[in-house]
Amino acid sequence: MNKILIIQTAFLGDVVLATALVEKLHAFYPDTHIDFLLRKGNEGLLKEHPLLRQVLIWNKQEGKYKSLWKLLRQIRAEQYDLVVNVQRFGATGFLTAFSGAKQTVGFEKNPFSRLFTRRYVHDVESGTHEVERNDLLIQSLTNAIPSRPKLYPSPMDFAKVEAWKKEPYICMAPTSVWFTKQYPQQQWVQLLNSLDPIYKVYLLGSPADKAHCEGIIAESENPRVENLCGQLNLLQSAALMRDAVLNYVNDSGPMHLASALNAPTCAIYCSTVPRFGFGPLADFAEVVEREEPLYCRPCGLHGYKACPQGHFKCARDIRNAQLLDVLQQAVAG
Repeated sequence: MNKILIIQTAFLGDVVLATALVEKLHAFYPDTHIDFLLRKGNEGLLKEHPLLRQVLIWNKQEGKYKSLWKLLRQIRAEQYDLVVNVQRFGATGFLTAFSGAKQTVGFEKNPFSRLFTRRYVHDVESGTHEVERNDLLIQSLTNAIPSRPKLYPSPMDFAKVEAWKKEPYICMAPTSVWFTKQYPQQQWVQLLNSLDPIYKVYLLGSPADKAHCEGIIAESENPRVENLCGQLNLLQSAALMRDAVLNYVNDSGPMHLASALNAPTCAIYCSTVPRFGFGPLADFAEVVEREEPLYCRPCGLHGYKACPQGHFKCARDIRNAQLLDVLQQAVAG
C-alpha cells in the first residue's frame, strides 16, 4: 500500500485513541504514507506528528455539506489504497464509501457501511477497550495485538512547560463537557485541601475552563495551586502531565492525553463506567468510582448536562480518601 487514510471526526479523546492505528499501521507498513482526517479544533493534537504525511480537516463552519464535498474531492484525488473509518456517523461513511479507495473498512453502525469493503461490529457492552475495537478494523492487514495511542509533543512543547517542573507536582483537569462526568467543585476543593504541601498543583483546561478553576482555587485553602487553563495547548498540557507525580482527571479528554504520554493517572468516574471501553491506558492508571453499586449508574454512554435523578450520588459518594490512596500508590511506585 502506498497511501492510507484514517478518519475520526469525533471528540478530542476519540482522536487520541485512534492514534493507536497510526502506530500499528506504520509498524507494519513503514514506507506507506498515512493521513488522518479530523474535525476542526482537534488538529493541534497531531501537529508535526512524525508518522503522518498530512492532516485533513473537516471544517463544518464553512458549511457542513460544502466542506464535505470539498473533502470528498480532496480524498478522491489522493487515490488511497485503504480508508479506515472509526467514526460511526453518516457524513464520514459517505466520504469512505465514495472515496475511490481500493479498500474501505469501518463499523456496521455507520449508515454507509454496506458500501464498505469490510465492516465490523462495534460493541460497547462487551467491556472491550475502544483501542481494541478500533484495532478490529485493521487486523486482517496486520495482527491481533493492538498498539497504544501515542502523541508527539515537540521539543518546543516540552521547553514551554519545563519551568513548571522544578518541584514535585500534581496535575488536575477538573472539567468536562458533560456535567455528569465532572467531579463536583466542592470535592476538588476538599482534595486540594488535603494534599501534602510538598506538591505544587496545576489546574489544566481550555480558556473556557478558567473561571471554573478560579472558583476552585478561591474556595481552597491550598496556597500551592496555579491555574494554567488557557495557557497551554493540547500537546503542551500532555507534556506537563507526563512528568507529574499523578494526574487527576475525569472520564474525559485529559484522561486520554495522559494515556498517550503514559502519564500516571487517577481517573474519576461519576455517571459513566470503565466497561464502556474508554478507560485509562497508562502503565500506572487507577480508576476511582463510587464503591457501592447505584441503581441508576451508568445513566448513559456520554453523560448529561444534569443528573437525571437529581441527586448525583455517583459523584458525591466518592470519598476523598479513595483519591488520596491512589496518590500514595503512585508515590510508592
